[in-house]
Amino acid sequence: MRRSRRPSPRHSPGTLVAAVLCALLAGLLPAARATAAARPAAERATTVHQATTYHNPLTAGVVDTFPDPVMIRGKDGLWYAYGTQNPVFQSKGEDGERMLPILRSADLAHWEYAGEVFTPETKPAWHKGARLWAPDIRYVNGHYNLYYSVSSGNTVGVATAPTPTGPWTDRGAVLPSPSGCATGNIDQAQFTDEGGQPYLYWGSYDTICVAKMNADRTRIEGAVTEVAQGRRMEGGFVVRRGDHYYLFYSDAGCCDGAYSGYQVKVGRATSPTGPFVDDQGVPLTAATSKGGVVLTANGNGWIGPGHNALQTDLSGQDWLVYHAISSDDPDLKPAAGGTLKLSKRPMLMDRLDWIDGWPVVRAGAGASQGAQRAPVASWAAGGTFNDGSLKGWHGGGGSGTDRWRIGREQDARGFVTPRGNPTGPVHLVSDRSAPAARRAEADLRVASATGAAGLLAGYSGPDDYVVAWLDRQRNALVTDVRVDGRGRGTRTTPLPPDFSWETWHNVTAEIRGNRMTVEVSADRLRDAVATQERPLPAAAVRPGKVGVAARGAGAAADNAGASALFTPVTSRVPEHAPGPLLPAYSDDFDTATVPGTTAGSPWSWVRGPASGVTMSDGALSWPTQSAELYLGTNTASVLTRDAPPGDYTVETRLRFAPGRTNQQAGLVLYGNDDRYYKLVHAVLPVSHADGKTTHLTEFAKEGERPTTTPPTPVAYGPMFGGPPADTLWMRLSYHADTARDETEVRAATSTDGVRWVHTGVWTLPTSSKLRIGLVAQNTAGALARFDYLHTYRG
Repeated sequence: MRRSRRPSPRHSPGTLVAAVLCALLAGLLPAARATAAARPAAERATTVHQATTYHNPLTAGVVDTFPDPVMIRGKDGLWYAYGTQNPVFQSKGEDGERMLPILRSADLAHWEYAGEVFTPETKPAWHKGARLWAPDIRYVNGHYNLYYSVSSGNTVGVATAPTPTGPWTDRGAVLPSPSGCATGNIDQAQFTDEGGQPYLYWGSYDTICVAKMNADRTRIEGAVTEVAQGRRMEGGFVVRRGDHYYLFYSDAGCCDGAYSGYQVKVGRATSPTGPFVDDQGVPLTAATSKGGVVLTANGNGWIGPGHNALQTDLSGQDWLVYHAISSDDPDLKPAAGGTLKLSKRPMLMDRLDWIDGWPVVRAGAGASQGAQRAPVASWAAGGTFNDGSLKGWHGGGGSGTDRWRIGREQDARGFVTPRGNPTGPVHLVSDRSAPAARRAEADLRVASATGAAGLLAGYSGPDDYVVAWLDRQRNALVTDVRVDGRGRGTRTTPLPPDFSWETWHNVTAEIRGNRMTVEVSADRLRDAVATQERPLPAAAVRPGKVGVAARGAGAAADNAGASALFTPVTSRVPEHAPGPLLPAYSDDFDTATVPGTTAGSPWSWVRGPASGVTMSDGALSWPTQSAELYLGTNTASVLTRDAPPGDYTVETRLRFAPGRTNQQAGLVLYGNDDRYYKLVHAVLPVSHADGKTTHLTEFAKEGERPTTTPPTPVAYGPMFGGPPADTLWMRLSYHADTARDETEVRAATSTDGVRWVHTGVWTLPTSSKLRIGLVAQNTAGALARFDYLHTYRG
């Protein structure tokens, strides 16, 4: 979603891009708009020096803000990122916004500005001045499709280009009007299934829908299916892994500066049209908040991480690309003459781990601060051919490279193709070797009806190799293994009937142990159109060369190489677990006296006692009040007691079945009416015209903006935790972060008291001491029963 998106900066130039970056940024004010997409880095990217570390945000020192980022690896071997329209050069004195800005990198760690998709002069008239949001980039049949959201038109457009930086030709609206989806028609992402069927996912505030697309992926067609529904749900992005389709999405408050509760969640299905469920088995279409937390605020200064995409490095490691807001620098200035207030949302990236079938960032540690191990962006063996030479390569069998020649074109730059019309396979092999456990890849195409182009995933000699062919005559992916002159069998996997043979396709082969997995895709975005797994004989799994192969006329190859295969992370970081019970700060509600109504009680009331509170059956029963605890409307009662010194966790079991909008009950850590943390089971409306409501676990905070006199209260984003239930266990864990002079509070909920969904962390500056409390408020008519309140050390 883009209602008002944003980012922030910091950056250290890389060896390949430093000079270009400085030159570009020196002249990037309005007069340079049309020339900013020049390609000097692509022309020089013959060797990529592997970055050892990277720092978040990736865009620091490059652009001020880069919301809703997506990435693709271009056919020139460089990576390109695209973001939402924003004032990206505000700090450099530019007054105005770049329309879908583009960044470029040789190593995924260091970035430079590379232009924008539209300028005021090239923006199509049908946009009617709308701001353009949430790009999605794909390689389609020899060109790039850039999908984008048109804010005021509430629709999706598409532009095409021969290279990742343009020139762009607009192709109009992708969605009909009405689109058939219940709410916002933005935040689109394209996905192509095995077999070649393309889909488009889109939706925002509060549904995500999917429909098939036409062959050139410019219009949807056929039935529209709602695949997810939830309060402020948006930003869908789908990948396939194994037998499952994973729908990533963001929910809660995207664009509220330091009070943004955005986070990334996921559901999975065995079909691209669902049904998708979270890691608790809750359908994404259920009228409730969900689990499946992939990324959330962790208290280290990054707030509201969300609107993700995915990128895979050359080792096969996946990375989550997303934006977040710095708590130290959360806001942009309104443009001159304008009132639109935007959060500053730079582009971040962190390792995405797949653990027990579910994705999670950094094994659950969340967004990173400080130096991190960089993605693998250079091969142990191989290259891009962009320098126009065959240096570093030799012919099969130790022969020269005379049977191959370099071709040149605008997008791919340099590529290789065999001379003549070889009837038998010819091999081009790397001088260097790759480890036995490797990820090899190449971009391949076949112009002749009888030709074939292959990836040599392993090569020890002309009769000792592992090759994955794109065989046009068979319309198939064919793998062939030979060891010491003996054939070890071929495997054939059909390719889509409309496979575009004369354009580039990426072929990857991952060898782990004695298993090889080969995927064919357009653009390495985890949406393979064909996948093949097969065992390998032990003798075929060894360090050695890699390369490309050709048979017949019309074969071509580019961006061929191999790196050591990544080592997967298989265990999550431990979730916070409370320590021993603190009886002096706990209550089992097993007396007949309402807390806070007698002398000596550890409890006290703010605006109380609340009417109708009783003690019965070992529980505190509290009817919800028609009263608020929100900004200037502070009429609700709060039942509080002292918190222990040091870190602690407070837990309650709440029996609560609200039936009307805005009824809520749960825990608070309360400083005053304008400084508190709140975790409640709440009922909120969604944006459907049919008036649906959603049950949520809402984790919120309220604080003060100290820059005003007197300080003014600021409301929460909020965050939405796991699914609620009529009986819900709730925890708030308090930590004093002395290094940042903040209090941190993390929420967790459970529907069985055993499995917990850990939500994110809210922070507030350290000031007045917090008290433990309970609330039941907003709309009358429901009964909250608190079975106990237990406080634990840590």
